[in-house]
Amino acid sequence: MNIDLRNRSALVIGGSRGIGAAIVRRFAREGARVAFTFVSNAEQAEGTATAARGAGGTVMAIQADSGDAEAIQQAVAKAASGLGGLDILVVNAGVAAMAPIEDFDLADLDRTLAVNLRGVFVAVQAALKHLPTGGRILTLGSCNAERMPFQGGAVYAMSKAGLVGLVKGMARDLGARGITVNNIQPGPVDTDMNPARGDFADMLRGLVALGRYGEADEIAAFAAFLASPEAGYITGASLTIDGGFTA
Repeated sequence: MNIDLRNRSALVIGGSRGIGAAIVRRFAREGARVAFTFVSNAEQAEGTATAARGAGGTVMAIQADSGDAEAIQQAVAKAASGLGGLDILVVNAGVAAMAPIEDFDLADLDRTLAVNLRGVFVAVQAALKHLPTGGRILTLGSCNAERMPFQGGAVYAMSKAGLVGLVKGMARDLGARGITVNNIQPGPVDTDMNPARGDFADMLRGLVALGRYGEADEIAAFAAFLASPEAGYITGASLTIDGGFTA
């Protein structure tokens, strides 16, 4: 399998930590020029950029809140300018507010939809000014779009299920341009947002057929494949990588 991203430019929305940072590092390792956004932690973002540059490529960090449409539009334009174009867009940024429906705050609902759905739409719309034939769009969804095994996750599951429909529709809209659109649905992955030794880790691990959390690098490897020439006939798909969580 030839995962070769040389001479390709990629923007990862939400790339300073966790799965996003792993994707930034993997893309850089495969030869891509990479830009990524972060919300507020400039020191963490610089650490990710430095690690990715160790693979020997161009890496740039751009501050932008995914809930702010104008900030995302500007970030896309800045990335395309700084990288000399844009071939790959990965929208990884997401938030997760958990509470029973009767207690769920409307401000948290609005924030979830603004980042997890509206932010994806805004980023894609802005990127389409730059993406060529053969361009790639990847979104990071969740296996919770298909299975929500605990209370309090209805709004999060709704936002990730919404991505499934959005990706299908965008794949239809962009197929004639030769641009593929796919949605990666991870299961429990060991990150600072959902650590393998966290409060809910034992419960979640018990729902995974493989009996373990995934690693961010495993998700990044899948993203690199979907962004590569090898995946040119895959589009409109929501692809689960969850260790059997939804089996």
